[in-house]
Amino acid sequence: MKLGIFMMPSHPPERSLYDATQWDLEVIKHADDLGYEEVWIGEHHTAEWEPIPAPDFIIAQALKETKRIKLAPGAHLLPYFHPAALANRVAYLDHLAQGRLMFGIGSSGLPSDWEMFNIHENAGQNREMTKESLEIILKLWTEEEPFEYRGKYWDVNKTGPLFNDLLGPHIFPFQKPYPPIGIAGLSPGSETLKMAGEYGFIPLSLGANNEYIASHWDSIEEGAKRSNKIPDRNEWRITRDVFVADTDEEAWELSVNSMMGRQHREYWLPLFNSFGMLPVFAHKEGIAATDINVEYMAKHCWFIGSPDTVAKKLDNLDETVGGFGTLLVAGYDYADQPEAWKKSMKLLVEEVLPRMKANRNTVY
Repeated sequence: MKLGIFMMPSHPPERSLYDATQWDLEVIKHADDLGYEEVWIGEHHTAEWEPIPAPDFIIAQALKETKRIKLAPGAHLLPYFHPAALANRVAYLDHLAQGRLMFGIGSSGLPSDWEMFNIHENAGQNREMTKESLEIILKLWTEEEPFEYRGKYWDVNKTGPLFNDLLGPHIFPFQKPYPPIGIAGLSPGSETLKMAGEYGFIPLSLGANNEYIASHWDSIEEGAKRSNKIPDRNEWRITRDVFVADTDEEAWELSVNSMMGRQHREYWLPLFNSFGMLPVFAHKEGIAATDINVEYMAKHCWFIGSPDTVAKKLDNLDETVGGFGTLLVAGYDYADQPEAWKKSMKLLVEEVLPRMKANRNTVY
């Protein structure tokens, strides 16, 4: 099992955008030093608890402060950008990254974002726009000859050389044919995960409970059948909330009674309640939505505890879902307790992974 970080990025509303970004960069640098494989950085436009609208800005800075870790927007929300502009931005960043960039894409899941950009999600407009945008981006990246694209949402012209070859499209990705592409999914029967399977992209499951996540593989396989592909479980990323400390009691205190707990108490759980989606966290049938609070999450959904405890939880996850490639640790703003979060990251590498059944003969 490989390790990565999934940053929403989550920050409390009182944190300035500058200070929030400095914390994100500090975590990315620490992950690079510890040997984590990758970091995915979210994009949102209307959520104070997820305040970063431009993950590529963080990536551009992080590239200068890291040596080997791969970086990705997690994800660029395709309905909100002209595909030709985004294609050029990502291709340019790919050159700056020199092989360390991945391209996460999404259709957007916040109603407040849909309102800002006048997207009609109920009619599936965001998913239609995502597919059309992706088609245009891939054409721009892979086709050198001129073309005209007339779509439902965008029209794009790729010209040949103009003005005695002085002008014309010239930007292609550094990686050939383009950076690895990832798509995240949360809901049961996720259409975005079906899309990942269909196109052979990296699937990312945003975690709830183990059985719920296990069903995501069915979506990936269903999508893969559309294009006669065989999905690879080693490419599957799963995001979970993780906090490791020397003892179970210390981990509980530093998660439930610190920023993980506050974020869920003030933002995540109320948001899911507003969406009518709290049942996705239930670990068995019959759990009332009113029973799902921070303490419930800590007991049944989070992977918190001593190295032995967390290793057992990860083994159970691996067995329940049938195997996966990379654990993405959900990132939280511990700028006020930086050493506690950094220690958790280190313990996960040095103490937890070696205790897992599948890894006991592996040297870290």
